[in-house]
Amino acid sequence: MDDLRRPIGILFGTLGLIVAIYGVLNPRVTAPLDPAVNVNLWCGLTLLVFGGCLLWLSYRKKS
Repeated sequence: MDDLRRPIGILFGTLGLIVAIYGVLNPRVTAPLDPAVNVNLWCGLTLLVFGGCLLWLSYRKKS
């Protein structure tokens, strides 16, 4: 395994999925300064997209 983007992408994708699911299941956990923002959902989705981009880049290199 010579490409470090693959395991890091899996790590970020898994962590993002866990945090996003937690944000969906507990919508009352919000940001202290703006109660309308579900921080766990948005951070989870951001981590999931970042992990997906890393995985896409690692597989695109092999092709």
